[in-house]
Amino acid sequence: MNSHIKTFLEYPFIRILAVILITTCLLLFVYLENWLWAGINFAVLCWGIFWLLTLYNAQTRKVIFLLEALENNDSGLRFTEDKGSWTNKTINQLINKVAKVLYDAKYETIQQEKYYELILSCISTGIVVLNDFGYVYQKNDEALKILGLNIFTHVRQLSKIDASLMEKISSVSAGDKLQVLFNNERGTVNLSVRTSDITIKGEHLRILALNDINNELDEKEIDSWIRLIRVLTHEIMNAVTPITSLSDTLLNVTENTNTEIKKGLQTISSTGKGLLAFVESYRKFTRVPTPDPSLFYIKNFVERMVELAKYQNTCNNIVFKTNITPPDLILYADENLISQVMINLLKNAKQAIGNQPEGLIEISAYCNEQDEIFIEVSNNGPQIPQEVAEQIFIPFFTTKEGGSGIGLSLSRQIMRISGGNLILMPAQAGFTTFKLKFK
Repeated sequence: MNSHIKTFLEYPFIRILAVILITTCLLLFVYLENWLWAGINFAVLCWGIFWLLTLYNAQTRKVIFLLEALENNDSGLRFTEDKGSWTNKTINQLINKVAKVLYDAKYETIQQEKYYELILSCISTGIVVLNDFGYVYQKNDEALKILGLNIFTHVRQLSKIDASLMEKISSVSAGDKLQVLFNNERGTVNLSVRTSDITIKGEHLRILALNDINNELDEKEIDSWIRLIRVLTHEIMNAVTPITSLSDTLLNVTENTNTEIKKGLQTISSTGKGLLAFVESYRKFTRVPTPDPSLFYIKNFVERMVELAKYQNTCNNIVFKTNITPPDLILYADENLISQVMINLLKNAKQAIGNQPEGLIEISAYCNEQDEIFIEVSNNGPQIPQEVAEQIFIPFFTTKEGGSGIGLSLSRQIMRISGGNLILMPAQAGFTTFKLKFK
């Protein structure tokens, strides 16, 4: 019987009703000036209020524990549902249901965030989200890669790369399209920026889409040159080949012709053949074979390239240094095609140094966190002037007497079809550096 009464009294509304009844009795006894019973009722009232407060605090602590568990990502919090009073079990069941709903909602939100972050990390466009104070709310790996930053939390950090870049990014508005040229450790970046905006929870955010359009511009330019060269070589060879053939035929059938005519025919024949050989050398630029990649150790490859460079030309005034990190670094590419690139770069490096005393050519190879592999060829010869550096990859452009002007453009073409790139790095510490990048 006592247990039934105890269970009955644990209903909250019964407790409240009891407190109201005791309070009424207290007021009645005070009115009747029956101070003994008034004192007894007052004591009982205090005990009843304490009883209600205890119940309230117990349930409040449960809610607080629930909120703290949610904040700390603790999904293991659960109140017992099979012990205690009926009221306690009922409240615990309700709190556990609310907790499950909140846990599920938070888990779903976290999964959605991971899903969107995964999408952002997979796209080839850099994404940066800024608020109106320049703080970075979101960015993907491609954005960090394009900008050349490891950490990007505020637009002011762009001043370390280029002051004008920071100013333009800071002032860009929704709907703006701009193009910015700057240099970082990856070389020259031709950055295209498109901007949109959104307001989330009352805060205005700008979404910037970043693309390095250097590759696109270079590829279009190379394609244009290839089409032009194909047309020119085709027309020149079609015109010169019959002339050369005819002159040879006339030389064979006119053995008794006077000396002047014979010399003229010989000149036409030799000039035509020379012109055909000249045109044939340019056709190589348009006929780079399809790469046949395989795995090979960069250290052995570089050592072989250095020995070949030393053998081709005596260069006692030049010291070669190599640094391969790690020593067992492996590259997946067409070794024969990459050899052509390295031979050309080492040849250019030796020509740049010339007879300069204490010449130095450094070759280094390494990989970054994105598993991209880089090979750098540096020399301490005279620096390349800026106006020349902007044109060195253009076919037929050369500053060398008797140069063809296709070495670097062909090398870059080989790197492009190999899935990489060839970059001239900004001059630093008296060195000219070409960087081969392999994805």
